Amino acid sequence: MRLLAIALLLPAAGAMAQSMEPRAYSNLPIGLNIALVGYVYSRGELAFDNAVPLDNGESRVHAMPLGYVRSLDILGKAGSIGVAVPLVHLTATATSDGNEVGRNVTGLGDPALRLAWNFYGAPALSAKEFSSYRQDLIVGTSLTVTAPFGQYDADRLVNIGTNRWSFKPELGMSQALGPWTVELAGGVTFYTRNDDYFGGNSRSQEPVYSTQLHVTRQLGRGAWAAVSGTYYAGGRSSINGVEKDDRIAASRFAATLALPVDRQNSIKLVAASGVYATTGTDYNSLGAFWQHLWGD
Repeated sequence: MRLLAIALLLPAAGAMAQSMEPRAYSNLPIGLNIALVGYVYSRGELAFDNAVPLDNGESRVHAMPLGYVRSLDILGKAGSIGVAVPLVHLTATATSDGNEVGRNVTGLGDPALRLAWNFYGAPALSAKEFSSYRQDLIVGTSLTVTAPFGQYDADRLVNIGTNRWSFKPELGMSQALGPWTVELAGGVTFYTRNDDYFGGNSRSQEPVYSTQLHVTRQLGRGAWAAVSGTYYAGGRSSINGVEKDDRIAASRFAATLALPVDRQNSIKLVAASGVYATTGTDYNSLGAFWQHLWGD
């Protein structure tokens, strides 16, 4: 059976992480449950406001995301709902007046909830009916919401949580071409204001616009591999209403390999790297995930 991992949003110390999840708009039989546990290591730059006397910022993040996905029948079409909560250990370093300073913290990241609906080309099918289903073109939409429940200390500049809500509506399509599948998705992420930002300030951020492209190849016996790319831009912030020169513009590349263990379990390996980035969003990541599925 096809597996679907929830899209994970793991903001690392203020760097905007845009997840890349191939097969996010694939069809699934109704009543399928997927549990996920993984490990992700990320390392990259940190950017600070010009008013903060810090330079050469760098972060190292060890994250263990826990997730659950349930496939649904939504108006006769296939849908899903999923939730993910990452446990994160963050180490950040920088220099201040030539001296190294650091931050070392462990806690929960902001949880993410994703609701998806494939409204074209993906009928709601039972497991028995799904065995004869062959994908052509699927068009779907999703909404990902992150909640401000992660670790956050207003007296610290670098945190795991963001102390704000985010909402990301997205439109995606998936076209099967024999053993290949091409997917394209575009979305925009909106943020609420953080009124308890470092130094007793209020921080707001403009929306971030993103697009993703995935090319997936079926390898047989349930295995598959994918290459992915994303570009995202926007997100200029304001402190107490004063705009900062920190607009994001970045592109990233990722490779994914999924290998079945048996009918109910699979392993997924992911590597991602920045191609171009501004404003401290350049980081590299390696991850491994275990997925377990069961049905009604």
